[in-house]
Amino acid sequence: MQKQARAITTNQIGIHPNLEKVVSRHLATSSQKPFSEHTQVAFKQTMQWLNGWQGPIILDSCCGVGESTTNIAASHPEAKVIGVDKSALRTDKHASYAADLDNYLIVRADLNDFLRLLVLEGIQLYKHYLLYPNPYPKSAHLQRRWYATAVLPEIIKLGGQLQVRSNWRLYIEEFSKALDIAQVNNTVYEYTSDSAMTPFERKYWLSGQQSWQVTAELPTA
Repeated sequence: MQKQARAITTNQIGIHPNLEKVVSRHLATSSQKPFSEHTQVAFKQTMQWLNGWQGPIILDSCCGVGESTTNIAASHPEAKVIGVDKSALRTDKHASYAADLDNYLIVRADLNDFLRLLVLEGIQLYKHYLLYPNPYPKSAHLQRRWYATAVLPEIIKLGGQLQVRSNWRLYIEEFSKALDIAQVNNTVYEYTSDSAMTPFERKYWLSGQQSWQVTAELPTA
């Protein structure tokens, strides 16, 4: 039996009035924040794993327990897939979702730093997934949403096909607006599939919630 859908609690109505100002500021500046040591170590391990790989690279940002990473790796055997999450509590649970595949890697790292390091390394992505990130629905938390953070320029510079998915339509609409401000063409639509890619997606669908997605073909550097 399908459970009743749970509404997202937010005090924000419509696109945030400060979105354009915040996004424009980030697009015009570069982050000078020092890189965290643990992320530099994780990045070095990732580069060693890639070992000069010249084929397609896919990034699964905020991968959580890594179920999505294994699904992506299984459907893209020609690519190397990197799943990144900041929480050791989540990445340590990956063993329950692991697949017998040699084309993916799960790393614990600060995604803000990891994306900046990828750009500095000259990495270009084939695809970039950002599936069900924390939407921070309170209006006061706008700048915790990925499209309103200092790392948006890095997301764009990494290129490839960007796919962002959420159960909060406004999050996707704001991400789309941020891409518009950056002059990146994008498409928003309701996402449906016969099978869920992540535990969150499975939970949302079982409770009757919809998924929304924004997709963009990012320019190659």
